[in-house]
Amino acid sequence: MQKTTFLIDDYIRPDEAFHFARKRLATRYPDRAHDHDYYEVFLIENGRTSHWVNGVSQTLEPGQLAFVRPHDVHAFSADRSTGCQIMNVMFRIETAEHLAQRYAHTIAGRFFDSDTDLPDLHTLGPARFARAINVAQQLQTARRSLARIEEFLLVLINRVADATSGVANTAPRWFSEACSAAQSREVFRKGASGFIAAARRSHEHVCRTCKSVTGLTPSQYVNQIRIEYAAHLLRSDEVSIDDVIEFCGFDNNSYFYRLFKRQYGLTPRQYRLRNLRDPFQLDRVRPGGTGRNSG
Repeated sequence: MQKTTFLIDDYIRPDEAFHFARKRLATRYPDRAHDHDYYEVFLIENGRTSHWVNGVSQTLEPGQLAFVRPHDVHAFSADRSTGCQIMNVMFRIETAEHLAQRYAHTIAGRFFDSDTDLPDLHTLGPARFARAINVAQQLQTARRSLARIEEFLLVLINRVADATSGVANTAPRWFSEACSAAQSREVFRKGASGFIAAARRSHEHVCRTCKSVTGLTPSQYVNQIRIEYAAHLLRSDEVSIDDVIEFCGFDNNSYFYRLFKRQYGLTPRQYRLRNLRDPFQLDRVRPGGTGRNSG
């Protein structure tokens, strides 16, 4: 398919940092595919579409979120029976480069910074799909400022797309949805059995797919999520460690302690103390002097 190049300056003014569009896709491919001199993020809101990208045809459905890079050549053709509506956000190259450099530990090689043949594609579960729609809609009437697009992208990366981190673009849709569902406490507190139930496939099939896609067994994958949630709770002094263990669905305290120390290198109590230091209380002696409250 021949291509044309879309330019960001055809959509926004020099003092603007992004463009937001909510549109229904045509039911036939355009005469030419396109690449662009900007990055874009699009979310399938409803319906279904064929997405031709870099020589590969994908079928995309509601809840799928794509991070498209300037060099990606792509085109859409909506399903004739369902149609397709998408939300699309375009932003300047320098914005992406700045975020990738500043937050390299989180972004490098992922999302809009991926170096794979196809754009980074995420399948969102119901809660994260709703969150993605909400944060995208807020851009519709927002001032087209640099601060606003950076805020949007960081929320999208940290609170929406990151749920399926470690899940390859080529993973089966049912597996991506199960990984997204596993972020819910109702699922992960049941351990591997909750994950397998969410996948709606046989135990053996889920185990094979999980090992192939993530390199982990279902138990290892879900335990990572449970321990991360435990760490979140431990950053508050309002929840006892015993309650944290119960909230995360562990029946064996020593097993929880062993997993936590393996993942964070600290005991739960040590982790809590490190993350709950009083910012108004100096608890160490300064070189050549004494602590602030030493009299």
